[in-house]
Amino acid sequence: MCRLLIVSLALVAFSSTGYGQQLGTNTAEEHPMLSIGVCKEGDNGNCEYEQASITIDSNWRWTHVADDYVNCFTGNLWDDEYCPDAATCTENCALDGVDEATWTGTYGITTWDEGDTSGMELTFLTEGPYSSNVGSRVYLLDTDDENYRMFTLKNREFTMDVDVSGIGCGLNGAVYFVEMDQDGGLSEFDGNKCGSNYGTGYCDAQCPHDMKWISGEANSDGWNPADNDANSGAGKYGACCFEMDIWEANNMANSFTPHDCALTGYYRCEGTECGDNDSDERYDGVCDKDGCDWAVYRLGHQEFYGPGSEYTLDSTLPFTIVTQFITSDGTDSGDLVEVRRKYVQNGIVIENPASNLPEGNIGAYDSVTDDYCHDIKEYFGDVQDFALKGGLKGMGDALDRGMVLTLSLWDDHFAYMLWLDSQYPVEVPADTPGVQRGPCPTDGGRPEDLEVEVPDSSVKFMNLKTGPIDSTYPH
Repeated sequence: MCRLLIVSLALVAFSSTGYGQQLGTNTAEEHPMLSIGVCKEGDNGNCEYEQASITIDSNWRWTHVADDYVNCFTGNLWDDEYCPDAATCTENCALDGVDEATWTGTYGITTWDEGDTSGMELTFLTEGPYSSNVGSRVYLLDTDDENYRMFTLKNREFTMDVDVSGIGCGLNGAVYFVEMDQDGGLSEFDGNKCGSNYGTGYCDAQCPHDMKWISGEANSDGWNPADNDANSGAGKYGACCFEMDIWEANNMANSFTPHDCALTGYYRCEGTECGDNDSDERYDGVCDKDGCDWAVYRLGHQEFYGPGSEYTLDSTLPFTIVTQFITSDGTDSGDLVEVRRKYVQNGIVIENPASNLPEGNIGAYDSVTDDYCHDIKEYFGDVQDFALKGGLKGMGDALDRGMVLTLSLWDDHFAYMLWLDSQYPVEVPADTPGVQRGPCPTDGGRPEDLEVEVPDSSVKFMNLKTGPIDSTYPH
């Protein structure tokens, strides 16, 4: 995943004492409800639902001085007075709550939970009372409304309905799992007073540097404001962990991708181990940033997915995504050997198509396996970093340890989402294998244009379910 935008809010502060990252109480923290289906063998999609809820990532929350009405972070800058160094910043600054009005009025997020249907809608640009908010990232909390819900998906499947009709070129409605700490680092890092309840502890395989708080401390040391994004920047540290991308998509292109790391759990990186692109160390870091992607357009099926009835899967209409994590022996203890995709639209089960490339011995692959990853990377000329970091067995081990569900809508200030829906890299000849990733124009996807031209873009994620293989959908 690439990174999302950061928004600062000029709200009212609260009084607090103590040391470490403070917990704001000016705004009461409220979590919208979102049920999840828990299925059993043979349910055929008729599953029982458990009540859960969502929280928003700490990067979107108001970061303010704990005993004053002053921002610690405004735009894309930390305030030097309160954050001359990370230790002082951590002691001075607090994260505040998000109430019902803020969810909708500031962040543009609405949820519904009615009978046998539940879901959420994420809006791209929201003009709030204090600022403009761009995109969002939320996590599923467990039934206790305090800790992240942990998913152990090996030998199981995850299913959801999506409506991407409202997001086009340059936008990404993403659903994925990352190996965050269940409590958001509350127990591990003394400086973290907020925990998962306040959306702390994010990490992914890109080892993002734009997180304002990492390991319970302000990431203010060495902070560089972005020169192309008024709301974001990068600190000295990054936050790394395993990432399983279930769905990265707009209505023109989509992909799903496992990303491994050469470590377990949440990890704060520094320097070369972060694998930063700007230092030309992408493949020297602890995580596999490329992953092993299944991108149907890139694999030669330009007619499979898109907006209209002429496509096999019509992105102007809602549909169901089923992602299956298949083991070597069909048990929970076997190694992960395959990630398989199915779709359901208008009551019809649609199997994932086999790759359709003009040459090379890879036409038989219709799912992600270690052999597919090796052969497709060899064909496209990509680095074999996925295998080096552990392959599907490594991802299966992470799924055994438990991962957190993340849902987001974002634009891309660095590559304009061309890696998802257009020709990428742009400077490489268009007939190079793997370069054509979608039908969108190479000069599109600029966030400054999207925010003006399509501010009301939105995506819906609905009816989340998990259970044994072939239990979560009607067939």
